[in-house]
Amino acid sequence: MIKKAQPHDKIPLLRLAYKGLEEAELEEIARLTKFCSYPTNHVLCREGADENVLYIVAEGNVVIAQKMSDDRERILRVGGKGDVVGEMALIQNAPRSASVRTISACTMLEMKKKDFETILSRSPRMAIDIIRITLDRIRENDQVAIADLQKTNKVLRQLDRNKLEFIQVTAHELRTPLTVLKGYVNMLHSFPDVKDNPLLSEVLEGINKGSERMHEVVNTMLDVTRIDADVLKVAFVPVSLKQIINEIVHGFSKAVEERNIEILIEYDEKTPNIKADPGLIEKALYHLIVNAIKYTPDGGRVYISTYPILMSDNGDGVEIAVKDTGIGLDPEHHELVFEKFYQVGSVATHSSGKTAFKGGGAGLGLAIVSGVARAHGGKVWVDSAGCDETQYPGSTFHLQIPVNSQI
Repeated sequence: MIKKAQPHDKIPLLRLAYKGLEEAELEEIARLTKFCSYPTNHVLCREGADENVLYIVAEGNVVIAQKMSDDRERILRVGGKGDVVGEMALIQNAPRSASVRTISACTMLEMKKKDFETILSRSPRMAIDIIRITLDRIRENDQVAIADLQKTNKVLRQLDRNKLEFIQVTAHELRTPLTVLKGYVNMLHSFPDVKDNPLLSEVLEGINKGSERMHEVVNTMLDVTRIDADVLKVAFVPVSLKQIINEIVHGFSKAVEERNIEILIEYDEKTPNIKADPGLIEKALYHLIVNAIKYTPDGGRVYISTYPILMSDNGDGVEIAVKDTGIGLDPEHHELVFEKFYQVGSVATHSSGKTAFKGGGAGLGLAIVSGVARAHGGKVWVDSAGCDETQYPGSTFHLQIPVNSQI
């Protein structure tokens, strides 16, 4: 059981809380405050609530925390004797920005909002001193928060490097057995017994398709590790966007026919050839187009257009827009979809298959598009009114590449 604080204990406590105020000012504050005791785990301030009490810890400890998006809380700091909590809501006339909870039996010196405002209005100098002291305390808290964020970012960067190294090792380890598997499948295809047996031929064709799909995923994994490690070797040569897009679309002809999706292409007659890496540009356009196909329902359309533009530095450039009549994308995902491994919605609800509706994937395709854009001095972004699986508002992905992108 803690010792109950007495009225004459107010001045030393206020002197600790508000260093720099004169005795007469401290006595005036003391007349407008009172002591109250609370048990462990009592909520003094509730985040988001409109409350009108300022607290100074006389005995015990409190924790100041904010809610996180996943129903957890983030501890901002632990307060002890002389700490002031809840004053910002009174100064700003705003709801509480954090919750304050006792973590031991506590005695608090309390002041109501109307008394706090009385003090501030009675003496401008005292008001300035209190606000200055409060802002100094907030600045100290900010420095602690910044240090915590820097530490967290350092850990996250290391985890990201570890993840990339794991992906790279895994991809290389998978590539060799996959190559062996494809070799044996091709060898079996040449055996007369297999040729004459439709069932065996069908089984081998299934194995071959599966290994090709796995090989494609492995290559995508390697692409994203090279992009993140900034080891892309970019060869700047003349590139015909029309030729690359036509070849990619032709490669999807069977898939879109099965799903009754129409791909419409419009090339502005003034669209120039660009100086870029043809392999990387092909990868970026491939992922944009396959993404549009995957999130467009059967019977929908995909529009591809190219036209000349002026880049942000007033240099000549080309924009490729890939628009679909698919499910769309909510605004909060517009930037995140270009992060590696980011998945919109629950992975469990995604179907499998490269071009199946809402087909699952590794979440690397759009990250590669973003990396290719950066490597050429360009940019990529998405426009969409939001996600709606009944109205199908669609999405439009824009890729801009300089005409002469030797950076």
